[in-house]
Amino acid sequence: MNPTDTFEWRGRIDNEEPGDSTRWHQRVRPAEASGQGGVTLIGFAVDEGVRRNGGRPGAAEGPRALRSALANLPVLGEPALWDAGDVLCDGGALDAAQAQLGSQVAEAIGRGSLPLVLGGGHEVAWGTFQGLEKAGRHQRLLIINLDAHFDLRTAAQGNSGTPFRQIAERCEAVGQAFNYRVLGISRFANTQALFERADQLGVRYALDESLQSTEGLAAVRDTLAVDLASCDAVYLTVCLDVLPGGQAPGVSAPAPLGVPLAHVESLIDQVMATGRVAAADIAELNPGQDRDGLTAR
Repeated sequence: MNPTDTFEWRGRIDNEEPGDSTRWHQRVRPAEASGQGGVTLIGFAVDEGVRRNGGRPGAAEGPRALRSALANLPVLGEPALWDAGDVLCDGGALDAAQAQLGSQVAEAIGRGSLPLVLGGGHEVAWGTFQGLEKAGRHQRLLIINLDAHFDLRTAAQGNSGTPFRQIAERCEAVGQAFNYRVLGISRFANTQALFERADQLGVRYALDESLQSTEGLAAVRDTLAVDLASCDAVYLTVCLDVLPGGQAPGVSAPAPLGVPLAHVESLIDQVMATGRVAAADIAELNPGQDRDGLTAR
């Protein structure tokens, strides 16, 4: 879908300001086959998985709100910025929407561009992983999820709580290691069954409690560095409910504790500095619950 069908990039223009005053809305271009490198924004305007999981619908509006928050950002050395428009979910056909997202992620990787998927519910992860698999970037892949939840649920239909179980099952089916690390887990937002499933699958995780202090953050960064050194590619996915509810109220399930924003940024910086990130997501933004657009910003 052409991005102009869903979002018009516009914002402040500082014509009278000396020097470079370019903002994102002046730099972003529609994604095209000849558009090499840089970052490709892909909207996943879907919250069917949230609805199925009993959460608060509204994340389908997340991509628009995220683009609006990005539009007036100053360009500070960013590479080429492309917008591939939104993936929609027609008639509740979540599997089809995830497959379409996978195709768009693979297409971006094929152009040497980093796909940055703007969600949407965290069911986005199953689609992004399919794209990494199509593009051949799934070997020795490390999945890093900043999230209050494992999202390893079992259910008759895929939803926002099942994507990493679906990925684990796919990895088992093709004889590939399921290399999954979650940072920010809330002990009160996951059942004992989910902790046991995580242990059975060899998932490594850090509790939100352990990431409150600078000392705790340093310890998690040290263990994360070991994982990062032993992989060929990274899939980074950030669920905004990893943040404290006061900093990120606009999500399906606000966190009473959460991980402080500065610590989340530190972990993201560490991952991005490796140069191995093959795809990334921002999930669970619910603009209808977002006070003053704080979560989007």
